[in-house]
Amino acid sequence: MSFCAVSVVLPFYQAENTLNRAVTSILNQTFTDFELLLVDNNSTDRGGEIGREFAQTDARVRVIQENQQGVVFAMNRGMQEARGAFIARMDADDVSLSERLEKQFQFLQQHPHIGLVGCQVKHVSPLPSKGLERFVNWVNSFHASDAIFQNRLVEIPIIQPTVMFRAELVGKHGNYREGDFPEDYELFLRWLDAGVRFYQLPEMLHEWHDSETRLTRTDDRYSAEAFYKTKAYYFARWFVRTHPQRELWVWGAGRKARQRARLLEEQGLTISGYYDLKAGKTTEKACRSYVDIPAPGQQFILSMVGNRGAREKITNFLLERNYQAGSDFLLMA
Repeated sequence: MSFCAVSVVLPFYQAENTLNRAVTSILNQTFTDFELLLVDNNSTDRGGEIGREFAQTDARVRVIQENQQGVVFAMNRGMQEARGAFIARMDADDVSLSERLEKQFQFLQQHPHIGLVGCQVKHVSPLPSKGLERFVNWVNSFHASDAIFQNRLVEIPIIQPTVMFRAELVGKHGNYREGDFPEDYELFLRWLDAGVRFYQLPEMLHEWHDSETRLTRTDDRYSAEAFYKTKAYYFARWFVRTHPQRELWVWGAGRKARQRARLLEEQGLTISGYYDLKAGKTTEKACRSYVDIPAPGQQFILSMVGNRGAREKITNFLLERNYQAGSDFLLMA
């Protein structure tokens, strides 16, 4: 068995229209010490044939058949077959720019304390989607490990098909799990919870292509409720471990915020009360005006306000009150 530096795992299903472009972008990388694992997840179009044609002309390409349907099983099969010290993700409808693998590999080699690295993306979509464009701009604004960790409960500020990580992490902290939750977000939160440090290169090295059939648009596992259940589970694990004596207060007493806060109670946490623009917004528990937030050290504040622009205002207010992100407050919205 021959080994390589990087295993690129590319699962695909019914991808005949985009697979050639995605594979070509990997084969044209400036970094060459890699294998490309094309995991065919029961395609009935020409995708499998396209993959086999690449394998016949380039020894770095292997086509693997995964009969259990679903991206979780396809990804896990690819990681199981991987022979590289590092694993890179790739989607069948995306494009990696030519220096992506080289720069990510060099970064991980030079920074042994970092376990996973992503990169900035260019959003490519035939669909008008200002919300997704705002999300991509938000993701591209993060680089440092601490900032990524502190914002993990908003979303992971890294686009999944851009990542490269140390293969040993799969054995240490587990692979993708199947369930009624977003598998990529759950894995990222699980690895972060275990202490794995993430970083994002401040360079645009990947084109993230959107479409009407993307799973995040069509699958219930990517619903807002599924995300919040996953967030609540990993926040509770972290909070009990790191702040066992702190009172937990939620910023946001609106109906949606209270509904999401109940997910925390289902995880065994006790919510002492709420903060909002005005006191008395709800009678479920104490509800105080945000201006009455005490000095740091007494309470931990979890903001669950999801209105656009509110995260920045809340963060700035708390920082002005000498609250520290991660130590005294976090955002979950």
